[in-house]
Amino acid sequence: MSDPRVAGANVTSFGEHPERTGRDLFAEAGLAALDRSGVPAGDVDALYYGNFMGEIAEHQGHQGPLMAEAVGLTVPATRYEAACASSGAAVRDAVRAIRNGEQEVVLVGGMERMTNVGTAAATDALAIAADDLYEVRAGMTFPAAYALMARSYFDEYGGTREDLAHVAVKNHEHALVNDNAQLRKEITVEEVLDAPMVAEPLGLYDACPITDGASAAVLTSAEYAERHDLDAPVAITGTGQDGDNLALQDRQSYAATPAAAGAVAEAYADAGVDADDVDFAEVHDCFTIAEVLAIESLGLYEPGEGITAAREGETTRHGETPINLSGGLKAKGHPVGATGVAQLVTIAKVLEGTHPRAEAVPAADVGVAHNAGGTAASATVHVFEVKA
Repeated sequence: MSDPRVAGANVTSFGEHPERTGRDLFAEAGLAALDRSGVPAGDVDALYYGNFMGEIAEHQGHQGPLMAEAVGLTVPATRYEAACASSGAAVRDAVRAIRNGEQEVVLVGGMERMTNVGTAAATDALAIAADDLYEVRAGMTFPAAYALMARSYFDEYGGTREDLAHVAVKNHEHALVNDNAQLRKEITVEEVLDAPMVAEPLGLYDACPITDGASAAVLTSAEYAERHDLDAPVAITGTGQDGDNLALQDRQSYAATPAAAGAVAEAYADAGVDADDVDFAEVHDCFTIAEVLAIESLGLYEPGEGITAAREGETTRHGETPINLSGGLKAKGHPVGATGVAQLVTIAKVLEGTHPRAEAVPAADVGVAHNAGGTAASATVHVFEVKA
């Protein structure tokens, strides 16, 4: 079994791109990833591609072959849809295909174009990742859903809006040097607390922005990388995926994400690591409370203890286990279908020492990506390690 190597990876700038199409955005990310990898396009065996709302935002389904064409490939191309975990799921299948010897080189990526439909329409489009019959028709949107999760967490474990504000402040500070981040703006705890309320207890700065962007990475077998003398020291050594009931009311607790915990357990066991081995992580912080739930699912904190991690500086770039050195979804941006692979790009660059925040973990050997769909009804987790 060969753990896939990250041979090349790239993201577009994240933000508003009203003049560009989805295929244009993905072509930029995919062609740059291929160029950086040193892998000839003719050696690519398949494209695994994440996208959530293409039919709504661009009236375009069947995007797999379209995006392959955009990067000059004629290969089997599959679109993955798992809400916000779409390209995380694509990475998982790419890892397994390379491990089982079915493919040696896979281009994996994702794209979302959202800002062109406006905030209201994008919010409605995102809402369909929830249960239409029992949540969406009742008026549920994801700010409201995560507000329920935050309130449940506060009721069960304690915590305050100020604790969550420190998560937002941290991630904005991390994004300041990320040239591709959407919100390169320093904020204060006071600004977070004074911002307009969206869904109690979550305010404007507790939520990630609506984002356009694309991401891509070339994954190869270790044997291919060795034969072609590729500079690809980062391996994906663990992969996990799990699920949960789609609707919140069907779950035992709103203050935990069992799908993420299950994906973590599988990925850690697959890689032969545990939480103590993790040097840093990119987690799915679509809302500030989501980061808290994520770091507890990763086993970095016990349930109820993650809420103060950012306030106490433990998850900042100066802390013991930095979280979201990219700025996270909160400040880097969240082009839904591209997010899972964008996390991969950040982790690979940090482990290689080429990310602008790599100095936060100069001796890092293990990074983890946590990607969640909806209210974490879908979750993928991947472990990355530096290999000789």
